[in-house]
Amino acid sequence: MSPRTENVPSRETGEYWLYAVRKQGQYPEPTTGNGKWLVFVPVKSVDGVWEKVKKATEEGRLGDSAKVATARPNPNAVDSSKKVVCVYTYDWTDKEDVMRIRTELRALGITWKIPYKSDEDTDKGKYRVAGHTRISKYYE
Repeated sequence: MSPRTENVPSRETGEYWLYAVRKQGQYPEPTTGNGKWLVFVPVKSVDGVWEKVKKATEEGRLGDSAKVATARPNPNAVDSSKKVVCVYTYDWTDKEDVMRIRTELRALGITWKIPYKSDEDTDKGKYRVAGHTRISKYYE
């Protein structure tokens, strides 16, 4: 089954995530150091933020992909009044690329501080809801 890309996050209850993928331009393949910016937004704002991030991802202004949490309750969610938008980068050690994407997120209106988490930490089950702290590689 291919990732779902057409629905609105606040109305999707069948899947935990909706996805966006780059359609324009080139971007490096993910390395073992890949990760993502975590954009936490109030439930009432998730559709608007997602629409901007999805469009920027597809246009090649961000990384290779992004995803958004849907209305389906997720056991890893820390706060049910917020949803997360994940904006992926190919390698967290490429600080120039990671910060380029952060700058673009600011241009989209995401001006508050957001954490960056490696996929390695996610794969190891490191989540705030599970009591882990200081897992962000960046907090900008």
